[in-house]
Amino acid sequence: MRQIWKPFRALYFAALMMLIGSGLLSTYLALRLAAEHVDGLWVGALMAANYFGLVLGGKIGHRLIGRVGHIRAYTTCAGIVCAAVLGHGLVDYLPAWLFLRMIVGLGMMCQYMVIESWLNEQAEAKQRGAVFSGYMIASYLGLVLGQLILVIHPQLGLELLMLVALCFALCLVPVAMTQRIHPAPLKPAPMEPRFFLKRVPQSLSTVLGSGLIVGSFYGLAPLYASQQGLSTEQVGLFMGCCIFAGLLVQWPLGWLSDRYDRAVLIRTFAMLLAIAALPLAVFPSVPLEMLFGAGFLVSLLQFCLYPLANAFANDHVEPERRVSLTAMLLVTYGVGASIGPLAAGVLMKLFGSQMLYAFFSFFALVLVWRIRPKAVTNLHQVDDAPLHHVAMPDSMTSSPLVAALDPRVDEQSVHDQMHVSAEHPPVPPAQEHAEPLPDELDEAAEMGDGKKVGRSVSEEEQ
Repeated sequence: MRQIWKPFRALYFAALMMLIGSGLLSTYLALRLAAEHVDGLWVGALMAANYFGLVLGGKIGHRLIGRVGHIRAYTTCAGIVCAAVLGHGLVDYLPAWLFLRMIVGLGMMCQYMVIESWLNEQAEAKQRGAVFSGYMIASYLGLVLGQLILVIHPQLGLELLMLVALCFALCLVPVAMTQRIHPAPLKPAPMEPRFFLKRVPQSLSTVLGSGLIVGSFYGLAPLYASQQGLSTEQVGLFMGCCIFAGLLVQWPLGWLSDRYDRAVLIRTFAMLLAIAALPLAVFPSVPLEMLFGAGFLVSLLQFCLYPLANAFANDHVEPERRVSLTAMLLVTYGVGASIGPLAAGVLMKLFGSQMLYAFFSFFALVLVWRIRPKAVTNLHQVDDAPLHHVAMPDSMTSSPLVAALDPRVDEQSVHDQMHVSAEHPPVPPAQEHAEPLPDELDEAAEMGDGKKVGRSVSEEEQ
């Protein structure tokens, strides 16, 4: 394993430093505004601006990399992100902070795209699983370490902003000094929203719900913990504990995902999430032990939704469309993560900080209502489904190109999809079948993520 990861250690270090800075910045801004008694709505708006920048960067990043190359694009964006981070210390005007937060998100998405395309270019097909795991570990570890810095340095002064800028400056070094050849030029993957809305509607609903919940968590959980009376050090420990839960759950989740029906698992985890969030949603103030215990359990469950939805969707989409699928999933997630912090921030302002976890519980129940395993028709399941589950990096730490690192995706299919010319568009959904489907199968296919004709979920399990 060490021999596999060794060639990628520079890129892992770059991802680690980026995520340390990003994780620390999100929590710092929330605590800084809480200390100045600013409405939670502004805290939510800052996180929404960050996710809006991430979504926007998915489009702009392709053009920038195609125009100036990977290294120049990466160094340019890292420099802009450093400047935007330091800009938070130069101005106290909150609308300006919204703009700066959007710039940080936009620049980081371009950086993700460079790192991931480089990893994919250098990784052999048989190494993809290990390379993917290393990237995931570096991403989550960076987020956790970013929170733990607050334990060492609890003062909310400009020193923390300087430390964030320092992390983004250091992530420049391994990429700027590389002697490797540039990866191949990138082409934006077609989104095909109408196709995916018809093919994998339940997966998209889950991803949207996950974005609403996880986006609100990153933006507003530090504010919630602060309003529960926690010190800066305790807030850092609370956030680090919750994010660590997201890393911890990925391996047992993969074991379950490969052995049980994924639609059933999504609905089960959503129900458990709704129940686990209730104690923190009902009581305005809770003991420290309950806060950490319930917060850890809620995070354990909420970080299960996106990986399950991603694997469920990939089970029903052909390999040549999976890069487009990942782009669609991340845009859907970004939309949810942009809306969630704003909506939850309004609720916290009107009804109290406990409404953050009431928000989690409500949307978890919406997913329980929306996900219907019996509606899965088995019409479009790929031949080798269920595909082997891969623990995905949190969507805050990936770009649409992360599909290329997924060992489930055929390497040649990914290459053809990422470099396909615009004059060869994908086959429209209406031309997928040589023979027309019966009316009842067409109607069933629109009800949920499909598998093979004539086989139900229960029959698959038998």
